[in-house]
Amino acid sequence: MRAADIIIKKRGTSTTKAQALTKEEIKFMVEGYVKGEIPDYQMSALMMAIYFSGMTFEETGYLTQIMLHSGDVIDLHAEKTRFPNLTGPFVDKHSTGGVGDKLSLTLAPLVASCGVQVPMMSGRGLGHTGGTLDKLESIPGYTVGLTKEKFAELISQNGYAMTGQTKEIVPADRLMYALRDVTGTVESIPLITASILSKKVAEGSDALVFDVKCGSGAFMKTEKDAEALATSLVETAKTMGKKCNALITAMSTPLGNKIGNYLEIEEALEFLQDKGPSDIREVTLALAVPMILFSGKTSSKKEARKMCEEAISSGKALEAFLTNIKSQGGDPEKLLAEQGKRRSPYKETLLAERDGYLSIEAYQTGISCINLGVGRNKTSDKVDADSGIILLQRQGDFVKKGQPIMEVYGKSQNALDSGLVVLKKAVSYSDTKLPEQKLIIKEIN
Repeated sequence: MRAADIIIKKRGTSTTKAQALTKEEIKFMVEGYVKGEIPDYQMSALMMAIYFSGMTFEETGYLTQIMLHSGDVIDLHAEKTRFPNLTGPFVDKHSTGGVGDKLSLTLAPLVASCGVQVPMMSGRGLGHTGGTLDKLESIPGYTVGLTKEKFAELISQNGYAMTGQTKEIVPADRLMYALRDVTGTVESIPLITASILSKKVAEGSDALVFDVKCGSGAFMKTEKDAEALATSLVETAKTMGKKCNALITAMSTPLGNKIGNYLEIEEALEFLQDKGPSDIREVTLALAVPMILFSGKTSSKKEARKMCEEAISSGKALEAFLTNIKSQGGDPEKLLAEQGKRRSPYKETLLAERDGYLSIEAYQTGISCINLGVGRNKTSDKVDADSGIILLQRQGDFVKKGQPIMEVYGKSQNALDSGLVVLKKAVSYSDTKLPEQKLIIKEIN
């Protein structure tokens, strides 16, 4: 078997169409690349061929399975002998990323408090999208680098745990992701699908709910592209024996009122205290319902939603969140004491430039957050816990000239100044009322 022949088969020639690869051919390329036997330039050529020719769901499933088994896999079912409370089924959610998207922080404790066991392996922010691990690490002492044993133990004790991907888990994805970034193949739907699913299956999930963001602040800008990715995720996961569905949700304007690492922890806390903005509540509950249905706790959507609402109003969901913080090294009492008080000293209030209906564009808002210190341009960049934005007015609100619309916090004065320059590009005003945005665009089963 030769790498060049596999590349040509997937690419096609002037006289032949591109063909589907066999499991053995994909295995040869991926395993050879991880071992260093297939060079970067040949893997790059294969990725470009996949980018232009696509993959069938079966091919994408093969690619996912081979990437999955390139390193350690967490088998939570095998840990039941040591941790009898680790009963499963294990249900998780994955978001394709957005601005102000703190839904992992709201969903995991909510669903766990309803009796579902949630193994959540999350990532760091890159570019204009935030990362769950960066948000969690804004809580002093909180540890995201759990061993497989500790991960299983905390899920058995508390119903959920939050951890990051180690070097031993899916090394093929780590290598291929870096190559995609520099070869212009990031947007390839089969490669995105395999990257997401290999990590989610490696964490031990039996069922998955996908939150595929759509709009200017998402990787999928159009509903058509978002639906293509959602369908690929669902259909490929099914080939691997997983229960799954996907929701396409709006990401043209920031989600919630707070954007930033600690600020989003604070807003998740507000949601669990039965407060906070309505959009966070709507999307959280929309994602929580299928997670509960997949767990088998109920077969009724109405009952699943009622379970969630009772978990919030009773304080059970909040208790699960605070218990997790303590279990993973944080101080829940300090977090509660600092609520509404912990802010960067470098602050400016952004005022409306004229009367009109306010529009806040998600992508430019996310880019401004990089300058403020919230995010990173490359994986080695450090993030700041206390920088960010608090929206005082939301998309579609009518504002008067000079009215405060945002509180903006930077990691330094220079960061604040440069962040504000970009943030002002995200804000516009209209003389006519903006059409109401639908948050849940479509469900893919």
